[in-house]
This record gives sequence, structure tokens and C-alpha cells, in this order.
Amino acid sequence: MWPLTSTVRDYPWGSRTVIPELLGEPVPSEHPQAELWMGAHPDNPSRLPDGRGLDVAIAADPQRLLGEAVIGRFGPRLPFLMKVLAAEGNLSLQAHPTTEQAEAGFAAEEAAGVPKDDPTRTFKDPYHKPELLLALTTFEALCGFRPVEESLHCLAKLQLPELKPTIAALARGGLRAAIPQLLALSEKRRGSLVDAVAARAAEFVAAHDPEFINTYRWAATLAQSHPADPGVVISLMCNHLKLAPGEAVFLPAGNLHAYLSGAGIEVMASSDNVLRGGLTTKHVDLAALIEVLDFSDGRIPVLHPVLGPGGLRYPVPVDDFDLTRVQLDDGAGVLTTRGPQVVLCFEGRAVLASADGELVLEQGRAAFVPAGAPVTASGPAVLYRATTALS
Repeated sequence: MWPLTSTVRDYPWGSRTVIPELLGEPVPSEHPQAELWMGAHPDNPSRLPDGRGLDVAIAADPQRLLGEAVIGRFGPRLPFLMKVLAAEGNLSLQAHPTTEQAEAGFAAEEAAGVPKDDPTRTFKDPYHKPELLLALTTFEALCGFRPVEESLHCLAKLQLPELKPTIAALARGGLRAAIPQLLALSEKRRGSLVDAVAARAAEFVAAHDPEFINTYRWAATLAQSHPADPGVVISLMCNHLKLAPGEAVFLPAGNLHAYLSGAGIEVMASSDNVLRGGLTTKHVDLAALIEVLDFSDGRIPVLHPVLGPGGLRYPVPVDDFDLTRVQLDDGAGVLTTRGPQVVLCFEGRAVLASADGELVLEQGRAAFVPAGAPVTASGPAVLYRATTALS
């Protein structure tokens, strides 16, 4: 077992309190702290006590650290990444590719010689990026496209001439016609459209009209920070989720989503492939985004935990990762799994014990446990454990 020193990423949308409080640091922080990364992603690998990155340690001894099953399925790399995410502002509208799309896109950009740090680079690696977000606080997000009939009603209710082309495209050709039509608008037309939508949406909110009130409230809010961004209009066609603490959502390949506010534990396949579609100043690769997007409509299910080995487990339909919330008392509980583990102490103080000795995890600290290592843990503490879902 190794204690991990993990990287905090600062983004403007981050919180000045959530991650510093978890880590026991001064609050509020000088800069917004958005994500705490725990894992072996090459961009920001966690560090071991000897200073090595976890990715370097795994590369040196993959058989012992990952186990045969993980290497056979994913190769000699840790296939998952765990984060604490703290959003005070919104993230961009985005989607992630399938494995096949990622492999093809990555190979094409490599062949074209596009540097990986080029801001127009779309595919940073050849891996997919499904993800799970577990709410630690009330968490709001846009997630997938709401039923088309509902979107038509939501748009038409605003009674704006500027929206007529979008409504017509949606009625004739569905989302596959309406979304590209919005993203391809000229800057001038984007500006007038977003201004009109924001103003009318604010009127409905001020009138306390309950129908679509959260959708309209967020559209007006997003327009303030993202003027002339077509993502404001696209948000009207997305499901609005409000997760209570302990609830979660799974985001498969192609799902268009944007986290709006709140704190959560995020576990994902270890990839950095993000195709943005709005609510951002960063590069939007329209052709790649349209190819990747899942244009199906409908409700997105909220996930609730089931009792599994070690605690409350959030099952997902991929085998790259698995997340369990572990509630420890003073007695020892078993944490042994077949695959490698990253364990975060979220509350209290946990003592992990193995044949090699004991490791104390204070609040906010994480550890890496090799595949199959017999481990017990005692608290009182709350842990979040990420591993693979290989049986």
C-alpha cells in the first residue's frame, strides 16, 4: 500500500472552499479549486512517498500492481481515475467518444502531427471516457436530451421569432438537425438569439411560471457568463438533473452534458478525451462533436446505491471502474478486491492494515492498494473506493 499525494486542478468554475476544507487547508483558497485527481493519469499522476508518479510505478511492475485480469483487459495501465469535483460555476457542454471513435480520432491526429498540447487537438488518447458522478451536495447538471416533444414546447413557449429556425429544424429533422444548426450560426446571429432567449427566460422566472422554471433560470444565468454562446439555447433541450447527496448519474459515450453546480465524487475511465459543444471559450470541433453525439432523447435515470461487498456500491455498465462508499466503525472491515484500488478517506480517520503493516489515512488523503492485496480497514471513517468492475 502507498499513500498518495494528489494534484488539485484550478479552473475558474471551481470552488474556493470544498476541496480546501476536505484537505484541511485555509478557507477560502486564493484560487478556485475545481478537481482533485487521484490515480495514474499521465497528465497529473498521484505521487508516491519516493516522489515517483503512480503511472511510473505501475509501468515498472504492472503484473504485481494491476493483476493479470486488468492487464489482459486494459493493458499495463490503471484504467480508472477518481476525482473530487467542486463546481461553483458551470463546466462546458461536452461529450466523450466510444473506444472505436477515440482510437480512430487519436490515430488521425497523430498521423497529421497535431501536438497533444495544441488547443485545437480533439483526441488526446485512444480511450473512451464513460463516467459516474456521485453527489456529495445538492448537484445540478444538464444531462442528455429531453424528449423532443418537450423541447419543442419549451422553445415555443418563449414565443421568439429568433427561435423559429431552431424549432423548424427540430420539428422536421429532430435533434440531429437542430443541434448542428445552432452550432453553425454566425457570431452575430448567435448574439441576438442568446440575448433574446435570456431576456424572455428571465421574464418567465420573474413571473414564477412553474413550467420549465429551472430550465429558464439556468438559461438566463448561463447567458450572463457565456454571452452569444449557442450552448445557452441547447441547454433548453437538455434534461435538467438535481441530484440529492448520495444519488448518482452515469454518463455513457455520446451523452451531451454539463455540470452546473455542486460537489461530487467522479470516477471515470482514465482518458482526457473531451469534445466540447458550448458554454466555453475553448475549441469546439463541430464535425467531431456531431459524429460522437448520441442524439437519442429521453429521461436519464438517477442511480441509487446497492449493498455490495464492503459498502454501498454504484453499479455501472462498464468494467473500467467501480465505486463503493465504505462506512467504517471501530471494528475492522475487509477491503480486499481482485483489482487495484484507489481509496479516499472522505471523513474521519481510517487505518488500513495489510501484511506489510499499517497505513493511516486522515481526511482528504488517498492510498493505492495493489490488486488482490489482503487489506482490512477500521475507522470511524467514510471511504470512497474506486476499483475495476472485472469479475
